[in-house]
Amino acid sequence: MILSSQAQRLLQRLVRSLSLRFPRSFLPRSAAVAGLVLLSACGGGTSQVETFQPLRYFAFGDETSVLETGGRKYAVNALDSSGRLDCAQQPIWVQQVASAYGFAFAECNPTFLPDTNARMLARAGAKARDVTAQVEAQVAAGGFRDKDLATVLVGANDVLELYSQYPARSAASLLADARGRGGVLAQTVNRLVGLGVKVVVSTVPDMGLTPFGRAQKRAFEDIDRAAFLTNLTAAFNEQLGVSVVLDGRFVGLVQADLQFQAIDRSPPSFGIADNVNPVCTVALPQCTTATLVTGGDPAVYLWADDTRIATAGHAQLAQLAVDRAQRNPF
Repeated sequence: MILSSQAQRLLQRLVRSLSLRFPRSFLPRSAAVAGLVLLSACGGGTSQVETFQPLRYFAFGDETSVLETGGRKYAVNALDSSGRLDCAQQPIWVQQVASAYGFAFAECNPTFLPDTNARMLARAGAKARDVTAQVEAQVAAGGFRDKDLATVLVGANDVLELYSQYPARSAASLLADARGRGGVLAQTVNRLVGLGVKVVVSTVPDMGLTPFGRAQKRAFEDIDRAAFLTNLTAAFNEQLGVSVVLDGRFVGLVQADLQFQAIDRSPPSFGIADNVNPVCTVALPQCTTATLVTGGDPAVYLWADDTRIATAGHAQLAQLAVDRAQRNPF
């Protein structure tokens, strides 16, 4: 569905008006969910005049999108038969997005492409505000051009940072802060759009479903800690959906939170054998195929460690992102 610019503006005003007019206790999700649904619908049209073929690709965000020099990942790192790192195996989601267009990152270019066309701007530990700096760094380094594609995924570190402040801070204030940070990310996405970039932005996977979230629920009896992490995630994602440009010609939404919730309800339906336990036995990014739990297969484990996804999770995210990039009326 592709809406006229006037219709998109009217819908966006309606969503924001609902958010302002009704208290969160009465309407905690409807306005923001409407924004996400509208963005997904506007970004899911298939009526392209011609297939969008980017000339360059930029990865922005946190460690979920990071390849370090030499190709090490904050997931499971594959080793070859000689015990050396093989960065092309166990690819993370941004590698799979790049590969869909014949690109590679300089950090992992085993076929020695003369021009990799994919640029790594994501940084480990990044939060929403850090992505603003990542974008401005590229502006200073030469900027963007027509036919540039970017992916953006950040927010897990924001949610975890806010959660760590409970109960010293009230749940209400932390939820408000999470919404604010989602709004900051939306502003950065809108900045990219203003610079002429086509953007695929992902919501944050539900942090209440992580091994960390499950462990917190078991460890505390004051509130359902996993549910609180889910609510913090939702607050961030909802404000992102409400505030980002509602135009599928420029922005495509990947609803990773909904996908991971669906996986949690029926893991085998998605080829997942374990959606509860981490597959790695050492800290990331040192985890390799030689440091996994006994019998652990990262291709069927959702989580690499307590909060970050394994190969199976990256495959799910990549499938959504590539589909959105190729189906959007960019």
